[in-house]
Amino acid sequence: RPLASNPKEPTRWEIINIICVIAFDLIVYCFWGIAGVLYLVLGTLLGMGLHPVAGHYIAEHYVMHEEQETYSYYGPLNWLTFNVGYHNEHHDFANISGKHLPTVRKIAPEYYDEMPHYHSWIKVIWDYIVDDNISPYSRVKRATMTNKEIEALKARGGLVK
Repeated sequence: RPLASNPKEPTRWEIINIICVIAFDLIVYCFWGIAGVLYLVLGTLLGMGLHPVAGHYIAEHYVMHEEQETYSYYGPLNWLTFNVGYHNEHHDFANISGKHLPTVRKIAPEYYDEMPHYHSWIKVIWDYIVDDNISPYSRVKRATMTNKEIEALKARGGLVK
């Protein structure tokens, strides 16, 4: 979730997670010094950086074309990433395992073939860099519901859980 543009109060598990991460980083620092911490930080940045698979994060979370907030990728890297590129199919059928998402597209081409999608995560990264209409703020922002609003929705039968 975007901490700056749509903040919410951290949950108990998020606080526990932050404490665990800081404790782990301190342990790494004690055993391996600043080089160990830099390895973790630089590895994370490289993992989100300018390599083809990093394009999936942009394709899944940024508005690249008007009227559509997430995109599928239909390229060979799906084989390596367990079909993570079939993102629209995943949102439509969240309970179907990744290995079956190509089948979803195959049996319902009228829904997926005409939607904007990518065949190259490198192209996603390229578009993100060179298109002036796309920026770190090109994301859909939703308001967080209050507990009172959630309870009212449940009372009307709008939420299952």
